[in-house]
Amino acid sequence: MVNGKINLLILITFTILTFLIGRYSDGGLGNQELRYGDTGLPKNCRALITANIKGFYDEIYSADEAINSIDRNCGRYGHIWNEK
Repeated sequence: MVNGKINLLILITFTILTFLIGRYSDGGLGNQELRYGDTGLPKNCRALITANIKGFYDEIYSADEAINSIDRNCGRYGHIWNEK
Protein backbone atom coordinates (compact mmCIF):
# COMPACT_ATOMS: atom_id res chain seq x y z
CA MET A 1 0.00 0.00 0.00
CA VAL A 2 2.81 2.42 0.90
CA ASN A 3 4.78 1.42 -2.21
CA GLY A 4 1.74 2.15 -4.36
CA LYS A 5 1.36 5.64 -2.87
CA ILE A 6 5.07 6.36 -3.34
CA ASN A 7 4.93 5.18 -6.95
CA LEU A 8 1.85 7.34 -7.59
CA LEU A 9 3.57 10.36 -6.02
CA ILE A 10 6.67 9.79 -8.18
CA LEU A 11 4.52 9.46 -11.31
CA ILE A 12 2.58 12.67 -10.55
CA THR A 13 5.80 14.57 -9.79
CA PHE A 14 7.44 13.30 -12.99
CA THR A 15 4.38 14.24 -15.05
CA ILE A 16 4.25 17.76 -13.63
CA LEU A 17 7.99 18.30 -14.14
CA THR A 18 7.84 17.01 -17.72
CA PHE A 19 4.92 19.31 -18.48
CA LEU A 20 6.72 22.35 -17.03
CA ILE A 21 9.96 21.61 -18.89
CA GLY A 22 8.08 21.27 -22.17
CA ARG A 23 5.95 24.33 -21.57
CA TYR A 24 8.77 26.70 -20.71
CA SER A 25 11.52 25.45 -23.02
CA ASP A 26 12.18 27.68 -26.01
CA GLY A 27 11.69 24.95 -28.60
CA GLY A 28 9.69 26.40 -31.48
CA LEU A 29 9.16 29.78 -29.85
CA GLY A 30 10.88 31.46 -32.78
CA ASN A 31 7.97 30.39 -34.98
CA GLN A 32 5.08 32.00 -33.12
CA GLU A 33 4.90 34.85 -35.61
CA LEU A 34 6.18 35.68 -39.08
CA ARG A 35 9.75 37.00 -38.90
CA TYR A 36 11.74 38.54 -41.71
CA GLY A 37 15.37 39.65 -41.86
CA ASP A 38 16.68 43.08 -42.83
CA THR A 39 16.62 42.02 -46.49
CA GLY A 40 12.93 41.14 -46.30
CA LEU A 41 13.60 37.41 -46.68
CA PRO A 42 11.95 34.92 -44.30
CA LYS A 43 13.88 34.41 -41.09
CA ASN A 44 11.82 31.62 -39.50
CA CYS A 45 9.92 28.57 -40.73
CA ARG A 46 6.49 30.15 -40.39
CA ALA A 47 7.52 33.02 -42.69
CA LEU A 48 9.32 30.70 -45.11
CA ILE A 49 6.35 28.36 -45.46
CA THR A 50 4.02 31.34 -45.92
CA ALA A 51 6.28 32.76 -48.64
CA ASN A 52 6.46 29.39 -50.43
CA ILE A 53 2.70 28.89 -50.36
CA LYS A 54 2.13 32.42 -51.66
CA GLY A 55 4.79 31.88 -54.34
CA PHE A 56 3.09 28.65 -55.41
CA TYR A 57 -0.36 30.26 -55.60
CA ASP A 58 1.06 33.23 -57.52
CA GLU A 59 2.72 30.71 -59.89
CA ILE A 60 6.22 31.96 -59.06
CA TYR A 61 7.28 28.54 -57.73
CA SER A 62 6.30 25.06 -58.80
CA ALA A 63 5.08 22.66 -56.13
CA ASP A 64 8.45 20.87 -56.26
CA GLU A 65 10.36 24.13 -55.77
CA ALA A 66 8.19 25.14 -52.81
CA ILE A 67 8.45 21.73 -51.13
CA ASN A 68 12.22 21.56 -51.71
CA SER A 69 12.67 25.02 -50.16
CA ILE A 70 10.57 24.07 -47.15
CA ASP A 71 12.45 20.80 -46.71
CA ARG A 72 15.88 22.42 -47.17
CA ASN A 73 15.18 25.21 -44.68
CA CYS A 74 12.60 23.78 -42.27
CA GLY A 75 13.02 20.03 -42.66
CA ARG A 76 14.76 17.74 -40.22
CA TYR A 77 18.17 19.33 -40.86
CA GLY A 78 16.77 22.73 -41.83
CA HIS A 79 19.00 25.78 -41.96
CA ILE A 80 16.70 28.18 -40.10
CA TRP A 81 15.49 26.16 -37.10
CA ASN A 82 17.75 28.03 -34.70
CA GLU A 83 16.70 31.49 -35.88
CA LYS A 84 14.80 33.45 -33.29
